Amino acid sequence: MAHLQPFLHNLTGVFSAPVQAWADPQGQIRGVGAQGIHCGDDRVISDAVLTVNGVEPEWVSTQVRSASQVDYLYFVRIQSPVADPLMYLTRTRTADANGISESIRIESAYSFLVHLDVQCALTADSTPMEKVKSGAANTVDLGLTGPTWNWRGPATSAQLDAPGAGADYNGNRIQLTWMVDVEPGGAVVLPWRLDLSDAAAPMVAPHSAPLAAPVVTEQRLRQLVDRSMSDLNGLRMATADRPQDTFLAAGAPWFFTMFGRDSLIAARLLLPVDTALAGSTLRALASRQGDSSDPATAEQPGKILHEVRRGTLSFTEGTSGIALPPVYFGTIDATPLWICLLHDAWRAGLPAVEVEGLLDHLEAALVWLRDHGDSDGDGFLEYLDTSGHGLANQGWKDSGDSIRWHDGTLADGPIALAEVQAYAYEAAQGGAALLEAFGRPGADNWRGYAEKLEVRFREAFWCTDAQGPYPAIALDASKRAVDGVTSNMGHLLGTGILNEAEKEAVVRRLMDPTMFSGYGIRTVSTTNGGYWPTRYHAGSVWSHDTGMIISGMLKDGFVDSAAMLAGGLLRAAEGFDWRLPELFSGHSADEMWPPVPYPASCRPQAWAAASSIPIAQALGGL
Repeated sequence: MAHLQPFLHNLTGVFSAPVQAWADPQGQIRGVGAQGIHCGDDRVISDAVLTVNGVEPEWVSTQVRSASQVDYLYFVRIQSPVADPLMYLTRTRTADANGISESIRIESAYSFLVHLDVQCALTADSTPMEKVKSGAANTVDLGLTGPTWNWRGPATSAQLDAPGAGADYNGNRIQLTWMVDVEPGGAVVLPWRLDLSDAAAPMVAPHSAPLAAPVVTEQRLRQLVDRSMSDLNGLRMATADRPQDTFLAAGAPWFFTMFGRDSLIAARLLLPVDTALAGSTLRALASRQGDSSDPATAEQPGKILHEVRRGTLSFTEGTSGIALPPVYFGTIDATPLWICLLHDAWRAGLPAVEVEGLLDHLEAALVWLRDHGDSDGDGFLEYLDTSGHGLANQGWKDSGDSIRWHDGTLADGPIALAEVQAYAYEAAQGGAALLEAFGRPGADNWRGYAEKLEVRFREAFWCTDAQGPYPAIALDASKRAVDGVTSNMGHLLGTGILNEAEKEAVVRRLMDPTMFSGYGIRTVSTTNGGYWPTRYHAGSVWSHDTGMIISGMLKDGFVDSAAMLAGGLLRAAEGFDWRLPELFSGHSADEMWPPVPYPASCRPQAWAAASSIPIAQALGGL
């Protein structure tokens, strides 16, 4: 039987990068799918099952306290003349940057002494994240004989501490046992902790203060923003060689690492409440900016990377054989987005000394737009994987079937995405402003580049159907406008590449019921031949996609439409217990409440959580 990607929608978790733990809704970790304790790119514990007197306690409630702490409440059933459940157990699971802790608190209201045999059965593991994501597992026998072991090799270390417990180690199995007496009206607390260390990991916990939640008075908005900021703090990371430069990991569980595009977009959405994160994100990515050409990694001079992993990231089951090198540059949009973030952070108050320290990187990134991003010299940025093992699509819709004609057929590459041209236009204008402000040459050249791009875009990308004009999703290999009606057009708003009539046409099309589900903007129109509400990039709603569209609408003055979208996304957040997922179903809000989850969606996810800020802006909460 082929392995299948695990579903996540009904799991619970705690997160403090680079550590995370995933459990079933009742708090037991059963080694199924993504369940387990993970450090960096490895699952280190697959099972942690709690029993009392040989049976599992009966779950009654899960309380999410923060991104890093969850309480699971159970009743402990014993023979008693009283029918009321008078003994309950609270299992508090906490994540921090160094490991996972559990506190098992048992409280009794019985009038007599209760003797309990409490056990927690753990299974040590050593499964790389790409295997977990593919639904596979390692069968390595770690041969445990004590509380300390190496799960991958000498650079990795796990240490288990369980005060007061008897511990039996056998192969990969660990049995913790506490024999306890609970006094009448009394309580006992049984703790255990797993400390984790990976000295060879490229990503570590940052050396900076957590993000502070802004003051929001409206109750529903406050619930969303507070949960989102807690989640974002759980995703904060840094590179091992620059622990002072914090950025946001893309999302849990699959993308607990540096992602150029995701980290940049999340930091940009957060600019109204925090500029320090933007500065450290820019520096972290600039420190790994491309300086040579390598087709195997897609590196080019001036290019901002896509993804960093500890080793080669291989997905061979259920895919076309993707194998991404540890440092992979296969992204068409991270470089212009880096420039846009630098410009916006400067405008938002990033100290001039920090901006000035990045100007050499700015100039290299601008040159990449012209000399490398435009591979065939037609004036547009396009991509094509030439390695044979990289990503076929290299914009944010990076699945292999995301770029579709309106009839649902797939476009042939090289692909020039609409939103990437808008990012490049905005980057050239913003780069010019920075060069001019800091006394560097070249501003007029980049303004000229932007003006020519605007003209070319207007001539090449616009399509017309029965509802009127709209921008195509892309140009294909033959430079034909791929006429799918998609959310990509929403990313043109706020960039400056559209005139007033074009802005109105885009907003009108986005707000049509074929695009706006009532919760958010669908990735493609319901009239597309490939539309399906739970197709990853062809029918679903992505939280950040709608969040970026809200931001663009606000910049261009479409405040009523922005508020309508923000209200829809806020309602969706309520249906997901105030934790916006990476994506969810494109079903209409008139048909479904709560929204239907996309079951493999990351949650928390950085740019989804960061979308709480444009939502709050559009609804007057900031």
